Amino acid sequence: MNTLFPEIKEVISSFNFNTITIERKTILQPLIDFIQSKSDVDLEIRLNLICTHNSRRSHLSQVWAQTAAYYYNINNVSCYSGGTEATALFPKVAETLSKSGFKIKKISEGKNPVYSIKFASNENPVIGFSKTYDDSYNPETGFAAIMTCSQADGGCPFIAGAEKRIPITFEDPKAFDNSPEQDEKYTERSLQIAAEMFYVFSQIK
Repeated sequence: MNTLFPEIKEVISSFNFNTITIERKTILQPLIDFIQSKSDVDLEIRLNLICTHNSRRSHLSQVWAQTAAYYYNINNVSCYSGGTEATALFPKVAETLSKSGFKIKKISEGKNPVYSIKFASNENPVIGFSKTYDDSYNPETGFAAIMTCSQADGGCPFIAGAEKRIPITFEDPKAFDNSPEQDEKYTERSLQIAAEMFYVFSQIK
């Protein structure tokens, strides 16, 4: 039984895949192909979403991808995130996800706090904290490395253990930190990532 939180369902109902450009759909296609190839033979689908600092875009992508897999009932999907360096999950990201209906609990304090991010009442939460992509928390082999920022994509031509490397880059909302547009831009980026991840999983047969 789908126990997705109603506020998240409401956000999902606003997605219109027709607004995703042909160019973006072409960029997303290799990820669709990777997921489909694993799903066809009932193998584990491991996605490691990677950005430079593992603080913003990679976490938004991880959370929305895991939620999309659940929504479309695609089994054996585990979404991870990492950076080329570890910093901290930026608090505005947690706040933005909370506004979309995720239930967020900070389970440790400090410079790199750990968050529990729940999308459904009976499902395990996504555990959000900043780490490098090759952290022991993440898979070592058999995963798709999805490069969510151009800096990490350019700076990391090789990701050890990755079965496939897929660049799907998003603009950084960090550019608007401490500006009047900050809230709007974080919401905008979160919803773009959400719609594109939901489009990806909607294509799995």
